[in-house]
Amino acid sequence: MVRLPLTPADVERGQRLGALLRRARGERSMLATALDAHVSPETLRKIESGRVATPAFSTIAAIADVLGLSLDEVWAEINPPDRGAAPARSGHTARERFAS
Repeated sequence: MVRLPLTPADVERGQRLGALLRRARGERSMLATALDAHVSPETLRKIESGRVATPAFSTIAAIADVLGLSLDEVWAEINPPDRGAAPARSGHTARERFAS
């Protein structure tokens, strides 16, 4: 499988995701958070640092759940609305929005 290079927008979105997760984790240890989410501490570290800009949906969902974040909150934070852009499409699930 050939993986397409990340766009600058992908990289920025990954950095926003990492910052959001770090803020939400607060004083909670990375190890405890990772173990509770059933991901490796290294995976969480890479996501929080922005090194993994496009983590799997299930990984984001698991970490968000442990941190008490809804997927809608995560989506809104990492995808700020563009000025002049068309309104967001309604009726899509969080999984569909993350996959787009």
